[in-house]
Amino acid sequence: MVCGLLRGNGPGVHTVVIIMQEMDISAKKDFVEGEILAVDKPLGWTSFDVVKRLRGAVLRRLGVKRFKVGHAGTLDPLATGVMIVVTGKATKLIEQLQSGVKEYVATIALGATTPSFDLETEIDARFPVEHITRELVEQVLERFKGRIEQIPPQYSACKVDGKRAYEKARKGQSVDLKAKTLVIDEIELTEYSRESITIRVVCSKGTYIRALARDIGQALGSGGHLTALRRTRVGEVGIDDCLSVDGAVEMIRDAELAEQPDAAIKQ
Repeated sequence: MVCGLLRGNGPGVHTVVIIMQEMDISAKKDFVEGEILAVDKPLGWTSFDVVKRLRGAVLRRLGVKRFKVGHAGTLDPLATGVMIVVTGKATKLIEQLQSGVKEYVATIALGATTPSFDLETEIDARFPVEHITRELVEQVLERFKGRIEQIPPQYSACKVDGKRAYEKARKGQSVDLKAKTLVIDEIELTEYSRESITIRVVCSKGTYIRALARDIGQALGSGGHLTALRRTRVGEVGIDDCLSVDGAVEMIRDAELAEQPDAAIKQ
């Protein structure tokens, strides 16, 4: 389990400090003042699915019909891994929490592209991979270290003319998205074959790993699309610090609650 604190850092400035703790079922939980939970998002679930499940558990535990529960940093349904869920007053910390550096492990299929840059859509083009070598891949990855410009996927939640880009893309409409400046702190090859590579990436907020797969494929001259993605770290929170969704629900259900006035609970 994870808990969050606000620490003063000069006039008008606050820094979120994340403290890792062993989950202690006997410790009192204060969902109103705010709990910060680290959850391992399952494959196929949307981030909203996770929030909905945990919000339901909190509502039942507190005996109320409405309560604030949110998350810091969306994961696509086809991705798994670290997802930060916040309750009560801790929802005010979302912006700070999701601004932390993130680490991913991504598998990229080479020799084929898809419109969504992942498995959400069907392959639309194929390319040769005979020229791909481990040395070439490592050379190409070096180009992506540091500050880069990245155009987000059309199948993304970026807003264009007040609508989500994916809404237009799924209707076959063209979407004009501007490049964003991002920072890739680390990128390394962990598994290699001509048809598929696995990389570990440490990057800044806002990085689309699907778009990185597209760009790496283009740089290799083979095309590429994401076939697996696992977020292994958000800030200082790693996979080993996460609960399963069922584990988080069980913790919420069994937790001893800090005493709160009824007015505080009914947000």
